[in-house]
Amino acid sequence: MRRNIFTLFAALTITLTANAMGYEEARNEALFLTDKMAYELGLNDMQREAVYEINLDYFLNVNDYADVEGAYWARRNADLRYVLADYQYRSFINAAYFYRPLYWDRGVWRFHIYSRYSNRYHYYYGRPHAWHSYRGGYARGPRSHYAGRNFHHVPAPGHGPGHGGHHPGHGPGHGGGHNPNYGGHGGHGGHGGGHGVHGGHGSRRR
Repeated sequence: MRRNIFTLFAALTITLTANAMGYEEARNEALFLTDKMAYELGLNDMQREAVYEINLDYFLNVNDYADVEGAYWARRNADLRYVLADYQYRSFINAAYFYRPLYWDRGVWRFHIYSRYSNRYHYYYGRPHAWHSYRGGYARGPRSHYAGRNFHHVPAPGHGPGHGGHHPGHGPGHGGGHNPNYGGHGGHGGHGGGHGVHGGHGSRRR
């Protein structure tokens, strides 16, 4: 009996670990989430760069169900407190699809943002510079990387064109599992069933 319990526990642990997000998945989801936060919260370019880094760090450090609202989720919220103005932070915590972006459902990660923005090809802004260069790590420091910096002196930009091939519009949809494909200038592809299949930049996986 004890042996059976141990085997079941080990199998469950392996399953959860195997579903930890890789870098490509994490940055694709961080990009989509950050774009919608920038649109709704009115982020300026400096804020958008920082919010992308913070979202990426959170997704990279979610390894199992316990991490969804664990230490890195708390660190995400603390870091965003430095980056967002008071009114922006209030709007952030009042939007569950921003505040709690991730949940675990039947063996796959799902993302609340797709319940509000179902058009996975549409972006309001281009990619932040950090998308090309930042690979995570700021959240592991003992002190916030964002403390003591002024993020509010730059005005928010207007809604510029998104990536090539994106189409405007958003509406209610479903929080499907992650299965993005890239096309054109790197459009965010469909999020259908399970966990993590990615095409390369500027190509489309079939």
